[in-house]
Amino acid sequence: MLYYLIVCRSLTYAQRTAAALERAGITARVLRSPKSISGEGCSHSVKISQRNLPDSLRILQRVGLTPKRIFITAGDGSYQEVAL
Repeated sequence: MLYYLIVCRSLTYAQRTAAALERAGITARVLRSPKSISGEGCSHSVKISQRNLPDSLRILQRVGLTPKRIFITAGDGSYQEVAL
């Protein structure tokens, strides 16, 4: 199964993002960003299922929590950035 990582600028921002998604019924998990995608100041991500991305983006836009970057996790464990 493929997953998306919504890269957040801080742990607090990631927690707020996950809470907003959970309130809408979307399973979201906060985790440390892999070093290969973290960059500067992006230490945490929110992991969501592939099928939930469109709904998640709408929810986050509605509550004012626009994602910084989004990556898709491939079956082999690699990450590819998704254009917003």
